Amino acid sequence: MSADSTGASYASAGVDIEAGDRAVDLMKEWVSKATRPEVVGGLGGFAGLFDASVLKRYERPLLASATDGVGTKVDIARRMGVYDTVGHDLVGMVVDDLVVCGAEPLFMTDYICVGKVYPERVAAIVKGIAEGCVLAGCALVGGETAEHPGLLGADDFDIAGAGTGVVEADRLLGADRIRTGDAVIAMASSGLHSNGYSLVRHVLFDRAGMALEREVAELGRTLGEELLEPTKIYSLDCLALTRTTEVHAFSHITGGGLANNLARVIPDGLHATVDRSTWTPGAIFDLVGSAGAVARPELEKTLNMGVGMVAVVPQESVDVALTTLADRGVDAWVGGEIVERGGHTEAVTLTGDYAA
Repeated sequence: MSADSTGASYASAGVDIEAGDRAVDLMKEWVSKATRPEVVGGLGGFAGLFDASVLKRYERPLLASATDGVGTKVDIARRMGVYDTVGHDLVGMVVDDLVVCGAEPLFMTDYICVGKVYPERVAAIVKGIAEGCVLAGCALVGGETAEHPGLLGADDFDIAGAGTGVVEADRLLGADRIRTGDAVIAMASSGLHSNGYSLVRHVLFDRAGMALEREVAELGRTLGEELLEPTKIYSLDCLALTRTTEVHAFSHITGGGLANNLARVIPDGLHATVDRSTWTPGAIFDLVGSAGAVARPELEKTLNMGVGMVAVVPQESVDVALTTLADRGVDAWVGGEIVERGGHTEAVTLTGDYAA
């Protein structure tokens, strides 16, 4: 078949390979910052390489794997034109799932899907992911940027990531370690994190008609700035706890709220009681509740309500745990305890009212 200058091409279908190459060039600086000594090679290979000989120091290394995205929070980033914060959210969602079992995050890969490649935007997203990896102590060893014209609008995008960590088998944390009398230590969230944004967007935009540019006195900033507040990354803080004192379990408070996520690490026969009066949820949670007349049970099963991570520790570890977290700048407190299941039908009960 002879060449036809009017024939179809990848570019005419909406895919700009040159723009993709430009995006890679722009992101190289940031990826190079998110590394570890075990990383082999650089950006541009078909696969990221990590020197697994580091596992030789383990007696029985268990590899942990997790994958996640940031949900409809990407819509806020798109509308705000701010692309360098949702990467923090992505890393937090992945590495803080890994650390729940006591695993040290080793490396991540990312996937960025866009309607049209704007190199500076893609590079900004990767910048945020790389910065998040630095905060988490893991490497960003590779990723993929895909352009999907016709399926996504030119300004639309989504991101996902996968991470791998390692934990010594005899240091694996979880429900089997939890005992009656253990304390439930709550760690403050930085805000909504990356969950419940479908509800938040419906309430604040569709029902209340609020604009992202609106200054909200209770928040002390614009609504958009609040909604883009990055997810707090707890992985290094949690690992520090495991080094300084005994920890029985962690629970990452994401979609499903505090009770449902904590229940995932509570063993049969035991029960966690959490006292709401030990903390005050941030103003954004009250705003969502009041603007949409959202009942407290609905809020609590959708949003983190101000608690982003939980550690379950023996009573004798409480003081050291709280001191360790305070020294690392983490706002934490004893929020509850582990008791016998008794007549409780649920694994977790929230009691009392939130502090004013």
